[in-house]
Amino acid sequence: MTDTPAVDSSPYEQAAQDEDFRELTRRVQAAGLMRPRKSRYVAVIAAVWLMNGLGWAALAFSGGTWWKVALAAVWLAVWHEQLAFLVHDAGHRQITRNRKSIQVLGLIHANLMLGVCFGWWVQHHNRHHNHPNHLELDPDILRRVAIFAPEQAQDRKGFARFLAANQRYLFFPLLGLEALVLRIAGVIALRRRAIRRPLLEGGLMVLHAVLFLGALLVLLPWPAVLLFLAVHQMLLGYLLGLGFAVNHKGLPTRAGKEWSWLERQVLTARTLPTGRLGDFIFGGLNYQIEHHLFPGMPRAALRRAYPLVKQFCAERGIPYVETGVLESYRDLADHLGSASEVLRGNTATA
Repeated sequence: MTDTPAVDSSPYEQAAQDEDFRELTRRVQAAGLMRPRKSRYVAVIAAVWLMNGLGWAALAFSGGTWWKVALAAVWLAVWHEQLAFLVHDAGHRQITRNRKSIQVLGLIHANLMLGVCFGWWVQHHNRHHNHPNHLELDPDILRRVAIFAPEQAQDRKGFARFLAANQRYLFFPLLGLEALVLRIAGVIALRRRAIRRPLLEGGLMVLHAVLFLGALLVLLPWPAVLLFLAVHQMLLGYLLGLGFAVNHKGLPTRAGKEWSWLERQVLTARTLPTGRLGDFIFGGLNYQIEHHLFPGMPRAALRRAYPLVKQFCAERGIPYVETGVLESYRDLADHLGSASEVLRGNTATA
């Protein structure tokens, strides 16, 4: 993949893109892809809760045996990732359009079951959806130590500069901390009172910590607790990080003037068509172009939307990036190395 520096102008004419998006929306709606799938989500939620329950049961009967504890940690990390995907879908109103139901689902699955601040995440993620890969407006770019365009290098000082200079090699190992980073970001938002109900959300997060750590201490001896936390939190971080990292990174960035909705969603994302197992691991977000174009589309419809959107882009001559999973990670590593080259050059001459 070629390097993609920030640009200030749109490669497509605005009015034409708006009409194109209206036409694409008509096709998607005609195919029934925006239809709510409440019964399917009820089944998914029940399955995820059941699998999490089985993981805790296995931990309870592990007897503190290290390999049984490690396996339970792996199992629960996988199904905690699925909890995170339910949080994501609820935040996008894919499960239901009812606001109260969305809040209940979000607070239960995010704050109480994962220890993540739902109010912060929704605000953060909606801003990202509105301005993906925008160097000044996308919070997923602004909150990262990594840089995704050479223009960002001038803001890095001290240890942050060292991390950015070596990000090609450090980015993937540090993704293991993503679960912890998400919780810290929520705590910071609570301290700043940047969400509507800080006491409720903060209280549920505290309750999560008490129940989660309390259960571990009751069920396991403390060395096994440390083993569980290390395996579970690191794997959960990788699952979340690797699932989200390749969606936009390494694709065109921009600053200043915005593009139209259609182009900013298509040009800044990549789709990773996979089998059913890949769809499960990525929570359907491997169809990232389709998801960004229609955030409210239920997860189960994204696979069906993929050929429709791809064909539409081909008709309109709009670049549609489709890669394999391993190829996407290679593209990301190459882009990280290219974006940080200016820092390595400065370090070498210092």
